[in-house]
Amino acid sequence: MNNHCGWIALAGTAAPRARLHGNQQADFLIIGAGITGLSAAHALAEAHPQARIVVLDRQRAAQGASARNSGFAVAHEHPAALELIGQPGFAGYQADTAISRAANDALRQRLARLAIDCEFRDDGYLFAVNDPAKLTDIDATLATLRAVGAQARFLQGAALQQRLGTGHYQAAIECAGGNALLQPAKYVRGLLDTLPASVTVHEHTAVTALERLASGGLRAVAAHGSVTAPRVLVCLNAFIARSGLAASATFPMELSASLTRPLSEQELGDTQPWGVLSTRPLGATVRLTPDRRVMIRNTAEYRGTDLTDAQLLQRRQHHLQGLQRRFPWLTAEDIRYTWTGHLSASRSGQPYFAEVERGLYAVAGCNGSGVARGTLWGQLLAELASDQRSPLLDAVLERARPGWLPPKPLLDIGAWLRMRVETVRARSEI
Repeated sequence: MNNHCGWIALAGTAAPRARLHGNQQADFLIIGAGITGLSAAHALAEAHPQARIVVLDRQRAAQGASARNSGFAVAHEHPAALELIGQPGFAGYQADTAISRAANDALRQRLARLAIDCEFRDDGYLFAVNDPAKLTDIDATLATLRAVGAQARFLQGAALQQRLGTGHYQAAIECAGGNALLQPAKYVRGLLDTLPASVTVHEHTAVTALERLASGGLRAVAAHGSVTAPRVLVCLNAFIARSGLAASATFPMELSASLTRPLSEQELGDTQPWGVLSTRPLGATVRLTPDRRVMIRNTAEYRGTDLTDAQLLQRRQHHLQGLQRRFPWLTAEDIRYTWTGHLSASRSGQPYFAEVERGLYAVAGCNGSGVARGTLWGQLLAELASDQRSPLLDAVLERARPGWLPPKPLLDIGAWLRMRVETVRARSEI
């Protein structure tokens, strides 16, 4: 079967950009043309209007993991038990939420400044469960969310069924006041299409080496050319190791999702678009889009190799089972697109964000919040590469402690075991 992302298909593809040929000079080089890299390009172009900025991507620009996520702009995470108000982790939760809210502000500002139409909906989404036992400490959770600026309310029974158009979910916290939904491929394509003339993007250009020159600059080498620049920003997230940076303490996860045909009013009534996140790490992410399609993502895997077509077909069947738990009348023929994408994760849930060495800057570890945080990471990495500092950048650098990872094969074994345990725990939510 084809690994065909529904978001990208519905957004339409941008005009192709040429491969890199020959040896070029730039003031800033960005490796990676997803949300983070393109956000960095915009920020650098605004701060340095006379600078030449080059962006390289090994695939089509704006069609990698950034276009393939579920489209949740996260301002308020569901707090863990130790992050509830009055618990030891609440101060850290407050600090992380302040950064996430700033990231959402950065996203909104970027959308307004560039007039990007990406089906942005600012009315929040839900943390919903089929098993009410997986939504605990409800009063404390509501108080915690409200304490950090969220608008949160508890839903169950008929009110929840009416909100979602399905009786599958038994309890939920609806969380607004910053949380939002968008069409991710339209957003990242909008970032690409609105780049100023000072930014040059080269597609299908894999960087095979980063070399330090005697002059002090850096040279990125590709198959048919190179780019030399005094400052290089690596914005590859899950694929940061491809740039030679193997010590980021982050690791890739492979996810898969499916998107249905548009559902009729007879099938769903007049239900308005919504998004649902599970309270369990491997529970299903589900959306009803503005054009009334249902998207489901209910697989997440730590893998060393990409899924084959046969394996993706198996995941599609898993998606269908999840869809039928929520909407029993759906069949395999109702699924229009199935695809994979990658998430960059860390043990602590915090990013890798650093000036690696003189003139080399990198970020990785979106931890499932790449739409808004990726936008902010790009802007702040551009700030760092411009020798500027701000309280927000200092706050991000302070929190950027991704945690220690054991060496392979211990990492592979530990990750596999953890995924097995979390899959069992999330069984009712898949």
